[in-house]
Amino acid sequence: MSNISSAKVPTSATSGLISCSVFVGTSVDGFIARRDGSLDWLPPGGGEEHGYTAFIATVDAIVMGRGTFDSVLTFDRWPFQKPVIVLTTHGRDAIPPPGACVEFMSVAPHAVVGRLAERGMTHLYIDGGVTIQRFLNARLIDRMTITRVPVIIGDGIPLFGPTLCDVRLRHLLTRTYASGLVTTEYAVVYE
Repeated sequence: MSNISSAKVPTSATSGLISCSVFVGTSVDGFIARRDGSLDWLPPGGGEEHGYTAFIATVDAIVMGRGTFDSVLTFDRWPFQKPVIVLTTHGRDAIPPPGACVEFMSVAPHAVVGRLAERGMTHLYIDGGVTIQRFLNARLIDRMTITRVPVIIGDGIPLFGPTLCDVRLRHLLTRTYASGLVTTEYAVVYE
């Protein structure tokens, strides 16, 4: 597996450097979930190992939106051992499972990154369609790993939406797996 860290993003003169990465699965037609947030089209257990274990070992925290958090709460078990930061403007009425380290924030992407950098974090996993889009528009995503699952679901929540400008990607590598998963890694190039 290639080195997951990428060019670091300075967050402020005092907070140091931090990088933000995406590791996400999509249907071949570009959806990350059904309209209702369901992930029933994904392979059981996420499918064969395709780099996630090595990736998650490199991150300090997971940053996700409220919709993604609500979807994760429906899983049989809490999947994260790392701190989870939930970005929400809604009430904080959701109850994380026992033992889960969850914090709610209602600030813009730059402020999230700045706060976490001040805590000594250096690598964030950005998850969820709207959150990924917001961090891309804020020019904070350094690297994206996108795994295409061999299924077309026809409708759902897209990985990408409108952007403020073109987002250039530099291809790093592509891996294929026996099950049909195809994982591609990109560095995000900001001009």
